[in-house]
This record gives sequence, C-alpha cells and structure tokens, in this order.
Amino acid sequence: MVSGQTVRKPITGISSMATRQVLAELAATYEHLSGQPIAIESVGGVDAAKRVQDGEAFDIVVLAADALDRLAAAGRVDAASRVALARSGIAVAVATGQARPDVSTEAALRDAILSAPSIGYSTGPSGAHLRHLFERWGIAETIAPRIVRAPPGVPVGALVARGEVALGFQQLSELIHLPGIDVVGALPTEAQSITVFAAAICTATRQREAAQALLAFLTSREAQGAKSGNGMEPV
Repeated sequence: MVSGQTVRKPITGISSMATRQVLAELAATYEHLSGQPIAIESVGGVDAAKRVQDGEAFDIVVLAADALDRLAAAGRVDAASRVALARSGIAVAVATGQARPDVSTEAALRDAILSAPSIGYSTGPSGAHLRHLFERWGIAETIAPRIVRAPPGVPVGALVARGEVALGFQQLSELIHLPGIDVVGALPTEAQSITVFAAAICTATRQREAAQALLAFLTSREAQGAKSGNGMEPV
C-alpha cells in the first residue's frame, strides 16, 4: 500500500442467486472504474430476505421487487432508494445431450411436464409460479411425487446436470452459465412469469453516499450489456 493511501471500506450487499452472475460482473467493473471495493453475498432469496429482516447489517440488498417491498414495509430498507435493475423470465433445462421436449406452447409444455420422470424448481419466485401453474392446469396432485424442490441457494440446473432432475425450471439467468445442462428455451408467453429484480439501500448502512453511487451505476446504460449477457433484460 502506498503511504498515506486511504483504504476504502467495502460496500456490502446481499442478493438472491438469480442475480449472482450479473452482480459479480458489474461489481468487478465498478471496482475497476471507481476503486471502491464491493462485497456482495448471493444466497437463496428466502434466506437473503430473512437475514436483512433479522437485522444483519448490509449496505444494499438486491431481491425480487415484491420481497424488497416487504423489507421496506418492515423498515429494513429505504423505500425511496429502491431502483429496478432487470427483468428475468423462467426457462427450462435438461441434461446435456438429452432430448429437448417441445415447450413452445402452453399445451406442449404441460405435456412435457406430464411426461417427465422428475421435475425440479426452486424456492424462489420461479418455483412459486410453477406451483400455481400446475394447480391451474389441474396436474399438481398427479405430478407431486415427481417434484424435486432445490434447497435454497442450490441451482436447479445443478440437479439437472447430476441427473437428479429430468426437467428443470428456474430463472434463465441461473441456468445459462451452468455446465452439464442444455437450456431448452423460455416458457411460452401464456405460461411465463417475469420477475423484476430491484435494489435498495439498507437502513443499517453507514455508507449511504457510496451505496447510492453503486446503485446509480447498476442502473446506468453502462450496466445494460452485463444484464443482457447474463440472461436478463435491462429495465
């Protein structure tokens, strides 16, 4: 370290796994541009929200917009600081080399699910949507014995790659970089659910200005390429 150089305290954050890759890329870019160190922990979304709710100190949090709204109502994040980061849809994956089912229409997707020996989804927003979809189709009880729910923080794609799940569903951003799987495609429009991921400054922060500057970068035009490259749509 150069004598007299100020050592900056890292901006700390927590996020769901859906934004892990894009935040890692953007954090590295921001550190390079600004010299400001960043430490963002990515875990299951349910766990991330609980840790902030329980009072664990972070500067920022990145979660699905509805989860952030609940944290704002509880006084754990500053509602006025909340910014939308990206939109993300649900995709389908099979193990590399396995036959890719037709999922181009709602009827084809339903048939693929009924034919699959096992179906995997997460504890996050995509999993909640799949459960509602199965109920709407009237197949929830039929396929219940074949459902595998990934533990919080464990990518559904990892279960697919290991052969524990034949047909896996999760946010595209959580599937596209995983080895051992092929992404079949996104859910058809009539069965799709888009999650908006957002960021906010935690009320526990002691680095509000630095956190605000980071959020400004995460929502800037310079951040759009990283979002698109990681399976998300800039808001």
